[in-house]
Amino acid sequence: MTAFSQYLNRIAPGGFLAHLATVAGFLLAFFLVAKLVNERRAPANTFAWLLVIVFIPWLGVPLYLLLGGRKLRRMAKNKTALVPVVPKICVAELSHVFAPVAKTVAAAGGFEPVGGNKIRLLLTGEEDFAELERQILAAKRSIHIATFILSRDATGRRIVELLAQRAREGVKVRLLLDALGCFLSSRGFVDPIRKAGGEVGRFMPVLPFTSRGSANLRSHRKIAIFDGVTAIVGGRNIALDYMGAGPYPNRFRDFGAVIEGPGAVVLGEVFIADWCFVARQPQDKVREDAQAGGAPIRGACELQVVASGPDVPGDPLYEGIVAMIQQAEHSLQIVTPYFIPDEVLLRSMIVKARAGCNVTLIVPAKSNHPVTDFARRNFTRELTKAGGHVLVYNGGMLHAKAIVMDDRVALFGSPNFDLRSLFVNFEVGVLIYTEPEVAAVRAWIADVLTQCTPPIVRRRHLVTSIAEDVCRLLAPIL
Repeated sequence: MTAFSQYLNRIAPGGFLAHLATVAGFLLAFFLVAKLVNERRAPANTFAWLLVIVFIPWLGVPLYLLLGGRKLRRMAKNKTALVPVVPKICVAELSHVFAPVAKTVAAAGGFEPVGGNKIRLLLTGEEDFAELERQILAAKRSIHIATFILSRDATGRRIVELLAQRAREGVKVRLLLDALGCFLSSRGFVDPIRKAGGEVGRFMPVLPFTSRGSANLRSHRKIAIFDGVTAIVGGRNIALDYMGAGPYPNRFRDFGAVIEGPGAVVLGEVFIADWCFVARQPQDKVREDAQAGGAPIRGACELQVVASGPDVPGDPLYEGIVAMIQQAEHSLQIVTPYFIPDEVLLRSMIVKARAGCNVTLIVPAKSNHPVTDFARRNFTRELTKAGGHVLVYNGGMLHAKAIVMDDRVALFGSPNFDLRSLFVNFEVGVLIYTEPEVAAVRAWIADVLTQCTPPIVRRRHLVTSIAEDVCRLLAPIL
């Protein structure tokens, strides 16, 4: 009898199956580690996944299979390319565009800047809701709305009611909902829109899983486009926590804008690409429904739309933010609900602070995701030690996302300052290059600062230190 036969006789059938499963799990983990090392990821992200896969394989292996995909080539290949149809206004013809940032974004796969826009900031949830209502009621041809969250509250019900009304009146209504963020509201809740002749799409359904990583790839874009030439963009979802007809004591503080002109057309192209991917409709037909003509000139603002996600070949949003930090000379202001940077972003901010640039980071005192608050502590301490200014907002949940570099460039939109927004989610932002609009964003930040204080420095206890260190290690996959 061979040694292998003797070994098989010594173990029960159940034990053999368990042993086989262990070996198979080890081999799968080995191949996943090899694949992970070969992928183009931030080192911190790779290290975090390695920790989970190697030390907790029974959790790490299935999580990576479910959530680990970053740039899923097959899915990106099937998705309509983000190619804008706008007047030919090249960078050289625009007088206020800050070339280092604009060229970096365009070279990384982003859109070129466009001029001729009019922008009005939406500083409160009441303003945003009123503008959304007004634009829905005023639309003559089409209404295209994409949101991460549509809540089953008074705000969500009112928007569904208005969209159903306009669909009955013959306006082409398309509502695109992220399947996870709108898990409870993407079916029966929006049936009035469907019954009225409107269309509702669900982005990357979670159940059943459509592909590896489908549960992880979320559309965090918030865009509303009316007649193809007016757009509302920012960080607010369609929910009472973000916007509504009247004041609400627990409303998040957020930021957005209404854009008229060529920039709205570019934002419309982002929606069209997403919609055609979900609904399997031809892009030309959807574009024809959206607008009657070209992009009108509505103002003097020069801006650049920045979409990011698996449908974009490079990382224009991430590289644009890196360029803003590295090109800052006098001041850099960053407003974000979650601060989980990679090594390049953090080191760039630290270098700027040490060089004498006024680097200011504004985060909520307590966010709606406590684990991210723990994860940010090590990062904020390092920035503070380098001479940066970290301030916490004490007026409730600060959900806004904005960056201002000197007085030359401002960025706002849906992306948070964390690795999920920058490398995994489908996001959209807007870079502003003209002085009046940049000054308006700075003025809004100045108002936010009136409710900010330095964070309370507490003594680090053993449990707190361990929690912070674990959260920092796992931060890249949060």
